[in-house]
Amino acid sequence: MPTTPAPTEDRSAVRTLLRLWPYVRPVRVRLFTAAAVAVVASCTGLVIPLVLKWMVDGPVADRDSGGVWLGALFLLLLGAAEAVLFGLRRWLVARPLSHVEAEMRAGLYRHLQRLPVAFHDRWASGQLLSRGTTDLMLLRMFLAFPLTFLLVNTVTILVGVTIMLLQDWTLGLVVLGPAIPVMVTCVIFENRYARVARRAQDQVGDLTTVVEESVLGIRIIKGFGRHRSQALAFRELSFGLRGTELHKARLLATIWAVIVTLPELAIGAALVLGTVQVADGELSAGTLVAFLSTALALRWPVDSIGFLLAMSQEAATATERYFEVMDAEPESSTDTQRRTAAPGGDGLRFHGVTFRYPDADPGSPPVLDRVDLHVRPGESMALVGATGSGKTTLTALVPRLHEVTSGWITLDGEDITAMPREELRAKVSVAFEEPTLFSASVGENVLMGSGGDADDGDLERALSVAQAEFVHALPQGTRTQVGEQGLSLSGGQRQRLALARAVVGRPRFLVLDDPLSALDVHTEAAVEAALRRVLADTTALIVAHRPSTVLLADRVALLSGGRITALGTHHELLRTNAEYAHLMSGDQEADRR
Repeated sequence: MPTTPAPTEDRSAVRTLLRLWPYVRPVRVRLFTAAAVAVVASCTGLVIPLVLKWMVDGPVADRDSGGVWLGALFLLLLGAAEAVLFGLRRWLVARPLSHVEAEMRAGLYRHLQRLPVAFHDRWASGQLLSRGTTDLMLLRMFLAFPLTFLLVNTVTILVGVTIMLLQDWTLGLVVLGPAIPVMVTCVIFENRYARVARRAQDQVGDLTTVVEESVLGIRIIKGFGRHRSQALAFRELSFGLRGTELHKARLLATIWAVIVTLPELAIGAALVLGTVQVADGELSAGTLVAFLSTALALRWPVDSIGFLLAMSQEAATATERYFEVMDAEPESSTDTQRRTAAPGGDGLRFHGVTFRYPDADPGSPPVLDRVDLHVRPGESMALVGATGSGKTTLTALVPRLHEVTSGWITLDGEDITAMPREELRAKVSVAFEEPTLFSASVGENVLMGSGGDADDGDLERALSVAQAEFVHALPQGTRTQVGEQGLSLSGGQRQRLALARAVVGRPRFLVLDDPLSALDVHTEAAVEAALRRVLADTTALIVAHRPSTVLLADRVALLSGGRITALGTHHELLRTNAEYAHLMSGDQEADRR
């Protein structure tokens, strides 16, 4: 399974979360207003103990029923105000945070499209999916609740402690006794919980990958009867995630045990001490009621510290995972250095091209080694070689799906790295051996290769070239939805639509990676006849395995050991090159079989 970057062990949660500020900045006014409203609401609740003190020491002690009713009215109004303010806070944050989540998700998707193919080769798709779904959901929840209430609860605790100290400083010190052990526990908890939270979120990504692969590969799983082994693999990952979640729950239970038990013991001690003071006449009953009511009002802000810190650590981990993708270097539009092509460097030309995959061992031999090849304007060049010789890699270098390690490639004399990628890919059209179709209509899939300026006539022409008129027999013709990965179509049908997509925009340069491998002999012949007319007006590089495909080309290049070892027409190479003759005779024998 592709790996993802290792998490940073000693990262600061605060520093990590501050990276969200550019996304939050546009909605900061509403968020700050919501936080201020929540602080006012929470502090409004702390006025209630003061009203109780007035009632107990005043109307209750004086048996003034009118005063009691007045105090009850004040309590009712304070409770209603607190409820309204908290409701207002929720209303203020709902819309802007949905906007933040949507912007971050859109930004992630845009960035993924700009990342090089090498990045996608290294990363599991489930890890990317989990960053765009689960992680962003955690961030929205953090911005909506923990971020605000870490501030609100801090202010509430400070105000509440001040009120208690003003009521009676000795009882206040008793209640503050557990503060230091609680803070030490929180520090230890944060460090441990951060590591476990990261592990859990990575495991969610791995689980997502397995589900996605199982759905897309359901035909293989069923065809080979591998449902039990796949279910076992899923079960192992699922139980691994379960174990991690239980570890998180144990950590959370531990900190809750500390931050709930110690303050409760302190409040109990303050109650006993305060009762003795009231009995001795050193403290009024109203003051004790107000003190205990304030202490009890602070139970929720203190008790919530555990899960607020837990959610903050999960949000920090989600932020870290999000920016692991966003920090990846996208494809540059152009190179900073322009190279001058050799004289006569028209058409498609490879100049001493060497390529080694970025994650390959530096001492390993390159996939391509100083390849020199010239495809003349309007010429079709077939690229032939044994499996693993580097044919597909060579074709992927033309549209810059990979970057050359050394050397350079020119189109009509211009270095491709000096062109904006959009311009390059408008000139070069590709069709791969493994065709990829999207969950869209047939027409939309084909017109994806046009750059947006093709019409229905171009669509029909491309379908005709690819012998893909079968689409007209589909329930809704070219508007028929082909389904995810085009799996509702046969392999040959998918390959013909991919070929139609490659030719629909009338490209100047065409790169075809064995585009007819899934076609039967009769369909292949019909496609080749139509494709010859297209190739007459374009410069093409065609990876070929069958002699029939090779015959589409004007010349043939033999790729062996990462180098071009022979160049000529099909018939010349059959007479003069034993390796080429062996490859072609193998294909002919396979065709006969």
